[in-house]
Amino acid sequence: MNTILVTRNDLLLLLGFTIAVLAMPIWLQPFGAAYPDLMQRFAIYGIFAIGFNILFGLTGYLSFGHAAFFGVGSYAAVWSFKLLTMDAIPALVFAVLISGLFALLIGYVSLKRSGIYFSILTLAFAQMSYNLAYSVLTPITNGETGLQLTLADPRHLDQALGISSRSPALLGQPLLGYAGFYFCAGLLIVAFFIAQRITGSPFGMMLRAIKSNQTRMHYTGFNTRPYTLAAFVISGMYAGLAGALLAITDPLAGAERMQWAASGEVVLMTILGGVGTLVGPVIGAWIIKYFENIFSAFNEGILHRTFDFLPDGLEDAVVLVTSKFVGEGWHLTLGLVFVLIVVFLPGGIMEGVRRLVHWARRPAEPGRASPRPQPAE
Repeated sequence: MNTILVTRNDLLLLLGFTIAVLAMPIWLQPFGAAYPDLMQRFAIYGIFAIGFNILFGLTGYLSFGHAAFFGVGSYAAVWSFKLLTMDAIPALVFAVLISGLFALLIGYVSLKRSGIYFSILTLAFAQMSYNLAYSVLTPITNGETGLQLTLADPRHLDQALGISSRSPALLGQPLLGYAGFYFCAGLLIVAFFIAQRITGSPFGMMLRAIKSNQTRMHYTGFNTRPYTLAAFVISGMYAGLAGALLAITDPLAGAERMQWAASGEVVLMTILGGVGTLVGPVIGAWIIKYFENIFSAFNEGILHRTFDFLPDGLEDAVVLVTSKFVGEGWHLTLGLVFVLIVVFLPGGIMEGVRRLVHWARRPAEPGRASPRPQPAE
């Protein structure tokens, strides 16, 4: 019987990650990001990146179409709100199941190919899903306007139970503000724990073997298809969960969540943080969402207040240069950061962390460790 070995390092990593996530309102305060809406997005896109890493980081299959599952999760959650109840639990379950079935369908076809052909197939499916949601399936998706809640929604389960909630809730408690953040944070911790167990399981070892040399496994008569398909479905379910959480925090589902740019964003998150690592994709998601929401809000007035300690002429010059990298130019800053990471830290931010740990633990040189004992006179 296969068992999953839980090491002390695994427990310490999980504990450290849990503390970091739950303490976000404290340590994000100096960075100006300790408000619930942004922290919810940190948690949601962290789940999205963790799920994508299960496919890309463990098996080496690069998907350019994961935004399709993200969007399907959002649509499924909003339909749950419209037809059943405003409670978040049925919406999450419904979204994860629908996203998993959709991933099973797309993965069954896409995984007939590998490498760049697999990536192109997933991109094609995602773009087809986007166009279907935008223009063809308008009775289900409401087209370019997006699927929204209305007063005329039946909500059969709520009516049967005599509940009149108008916003997403958890067992009657509104998921607003910090309550919404800690709900998303709890699910992020659970998602991280499951990914950690998958990585350390025999199933995870098999996925890493597929990434290492799938051809050799085929030559030995091993059928890798069920494993890659299972990883694809699990990854799609993670994306659906993240999409449902985004719909819970903002009860709206639009086709723009299925665009190719959204798929590319999660690829950047994973590469930036560190492909194949557990914490790296989450850090990458946090960095990109921080740039998107904080750097994009900077303007010349804020920059002048920041650099007002400089002489007038120098202050204007610094603001002129800096303004190109913030506000509408935040993508330029993110691009430069990404280039620096790829050139100097090909393994992402986590490679930099490993280098720092290795440098800190490096023993002193033998000649400098301690003076050689002198012979007694």
